[in-house]
Amino acid sequence: MIFEKLRALIAEQFSVSEDTIDMDTSFTDDLGADSLDVVELTMAIEEEFDVPETDEEMLYKLSTVGDVYRYIASKID
Repeated sequence: MIFEKLRALIAEQFSVSEDTIDMDTSFTDDLGADSLDVVELTMAIEEEFDVPETDEEMLYKLSTVGDVYRYIASKID
C-alpha cells in the first residue's frame, strides 16, 4: 500500500506515468528532479503519510524511490 500511494504521488508530482516508476527510479537521473522538486515532494509525502518533518541531511540520502519507501516504512511502523 505504501508503494502504490508513493508511486501515485510521484507520478503526479513529476507528470509521468505510474508504470515508469519502480523502486530503482532515481529522482535526479530518471525524473530530472532539482532541489525544489525534492522539497515539494518531501512536503507532499509528509502530508500524505503523516510522517514527521524530514531534516535536510536526510533529504540528500533519499535518491531513489526505494530509499523514500524504506524511509516512510521506518517512520510509520
